[in-house]
Amino acid sequence: MTDIATQYATALRPLTAVVEMVPPQAWDEPSPCAGWSARDVVRHLAETQSETLTKNGVKLGGAPDFDTDPVAAWDEHTRRVLDVLADDGHVGRTIDWFFGPTTIGATFEQFYVWDMYVHRWDLARAAGLDADLTDAELDRIEQGADSFGEALHMDGMCRPAITPTADDRTIRVLARLGRVA
Repeated sequence: MTDIATQYATALRPLTAVVEMVPPQAWDEPSPCAGWSARDVVRHLAETQSETLTKNGVKLGGAPDFDTDPVAAWDEHTRRVLDVLADDGHVGRTIDWFFGPTTIGATFEQFYVWDMYVHRWDLARAAGLDADLTDAELDRIEQGADSFGEALHMDGMCRPAITPTADDRTIRVLARLGRVA
């Protein structure tokens, strides 16, 4: 297994636990992401990861059906991605990405693993669950936000930062991403 596959799997475990706990009736509840339901958050994660891979020559197969069974679709998607990320040939492949030339592995390490931590909180919030972000995960979220610089608040990334509602680390970190915890 590659280092990036390990990082992905580490972010995946607690996210999948939340995916599996979402009550069936909560999949269509609004999330903290404007205009997105809980289902849309999980679909977004899968679609953006898949798009980066398929646009760069990785064959993943057909898109899983998030409308019928989001839990099964998430499982199918992540098994495919883990297989790709376990392959040094894919991880080391050079690509042109949003932030410039990079590799598939670096893109997953810098952005998609980070995105999984952030959207785990969004999904949990939509479903009335607790995301339980650890200090290490909050560190990762802050480091990712730092690495994006001003791009963090560009359209399609995070809303502008807001004033934290309390002196709590989770609240402060999420407020930086435009989220009210």
